[in-house]
Amino acid sequence: VPQVRPCSTRFTFRTGRQVPRLGVMLVGWGGNNGTTVTAAVLANKLGLSWMTKTGRKKANYYGSLLQASTVCLGTGPAGDVYVPFRDLLPMVHPNDIVFDGWDISSLKTSTCLSVTCCPWCTPMTSSSMVGPGGVVAMGGTQVTGGCRRADVPPSVVSQVEQIRRDIQDFKETSGVDKVIVLWTANTERFCDVVPGLNDTAANLLWAIERGLEVSPSVLFAVASILEGCAYINGSPQNTFVPGVVELATQLHVFICGDDFKSGQTKLKSVLVDFLVGAGLKTKSIVSYNHLGNNDGKNLSAPQQFRSKEISKSNVVDDTVQANPVLYGPQDKPDHCVVIKYVPYVGDSKRALDEYTSEIMMGGTNTIVIHNTCEDSLLASPIILDLAILTELCQRVTFCTEADPEFQGFHSVLSIVAFLCKAPLVPEGTPVVNALFRQRSCIENILR
Repeated sequence: VPQVRPCSTRFTFRTGRQVPRLGVMLVGWGGNNGTTVTAAVLANKLGLSWMTKTGRKKANYYGSLLQASTVCLGTGPAGDVYVPFRDLLPMVHPNDIVFDGWDISSLKTSTCLSVTCCPWCTPMTSSSMVGPGGVVAMGGTQVTGGCRRADVPPSVVSQVEQIRRDIQDFKETSGVDKVIVLWTANTERFCDVVPGLNDTAANLLWAIERGLEVSPSVLFAVASILEGCAYINGSPQNTFVPGVVELATQLHVFICGDDFKSGQTKLKSVLVDFLVGAGLKTKSIVSYNHLGNNDGKNLSAPQQFRSKEISKSNVVDDTVQANPVLYGPQDKPDHCVVIKYVPYVGDSKRALDEYTSEIMMGGTNTIVIHNTCEDSLLASPIILDLAILTELCQRVTFCTEADPEFQGFHSVLSIVAFLCKAPLVPEGTPVVNALFRQRSCIENILR
């Protein structure tokens, strides 16, 4: 019979109330996500509205946990009291974020916003998007899709130095107090952890100095960390190899990721949590996607798809492991993920899911869902939430009765798991994918 003994730890939290001027540098600024989030912030800042076939629409931040969701503070005379997440603590407002970044191409390819909104935003977005311009590229790391590549410094170490100069120049010219770097470029191929190359911080820096092959996202991460800037990975590749994690931990810089959790995966984490929580044994999960943006084209390559497959396939593991009544130690659902490139559908991704569960007395239950996800319009508020929440955590310190010295969060910032498909957590920490447990983590800490 298992025996449980409750224990409690008393924490004291301290939050800096001075909200800084925040700069966000996007790797892949000219892509669908980068242009959409920039235009959305401009539209909100200017209070724009436009006509559509269903009526007039106003700029908003729907889809943002911090800006468009509420939390219950308690019960008052009139009932439960709800306030927006953004009002719990002093936070950066999205309208005040200053954007900059890099892109591999100057082509105008984004078509995610309403055509009636675009004429207002395009001139202002174009004038705002005069970034450093240089970009890091490594053969075979991404599918270029025919895009014209930018000029790249000749050596790996000079690429890192160029990124660091870009960050320094942006901070100086824009007048921001803090800079956060966020990867929203295409998915890279899965990166092997190689002893002597990227397994420790020292080996990784040595590999960069010697000009050995290091993926672009790792170079951006290293440059950001060396500049003391938090780095967020919005794509599924394993940027955070042991060497990057060790470097961030040594320099006390936040790293977060991986992969924006926006559409199909967010629904999956909720539905499987519901099914298993209801005592139904989910045996098969089959997820099919087709999309036509550059992300879809990039993921048509097997090596890049492997990165996405891993991030999308692990989202139910903790939910399954939490119910030993239904699942044995080696028992888990069959899980298949398929992604196809269909140019015509553009950013409007189609996702079809089939969930088959065993029910009472050997019966089966099957649920089939069709989900149309406007990829970049769902990802953009997540970009804002990740940047704002990461900045807030930089101002939070805490102590316990046993250890009265105030300290910050671990460099691997797992509080943002709600926003990521494959949450990065400190070594030895259990991964939580169930959506409402992830939301409760943010809610409880902010409260």
